[in-house]
Amino acid sequence: MNNAYLSEKLKELDKEDFIWLIYVGIIFASWYSNIFERKYFIWNDIKAKEKYRKITIGIFAVLIVIYTYFLNDAKKAVEKLNIYDSNQKKELTKLAFIGSLLILISGFIFFYIALKDENIDVEIAFN
Repeated sequence: MNNAYLSEKLKELDKEDFIWLIYVGIIFASWYSNIFERKYFIWNDIKAKEKYRKITIGIFAVLIVIYTYFLNDAKKAVEKLNIYDSNQKKELTKLAFIGSLLILISGFIFFYIALKDENIDVEIAFN
C-alpha cells in the first residue's frame, strides 16, 4: 500500500465520518417529525402536519445529496478500474455503482412521495 493510496483512503473515511454524523441528524429529525405526525393524527392539527411534511421533505432532500455523493464516488471507482484488476474487483465495483444508482433512484421516489402526499397517507422512511 503506497502513501498516495493510503492518503486517499483516509480522506474518504473522513468524508464518510461526516456523512455518518449527517445520518445521525437525519435519524433525530425523523424521530422529531414523528411527534408532529402523531399530533396531526390524534388532534387533526394542520400546523403539525405541515411541520411534519417540511421536515420529511428536508430529510429526503439531504438524502438525495448524500446518495448523489455516493453515486459519484462509485462512478469514480468504476472509472479507475484497469485491465490488471481482478475480475472479482471489477464485478463488485460495478455492482456497487448499480446499487448506488438504485439507492439514488429510491431517494428521488421517496422525495417525490413526500412532496405530493399532502394528506400524509403514505408512510415513508429512509432505510
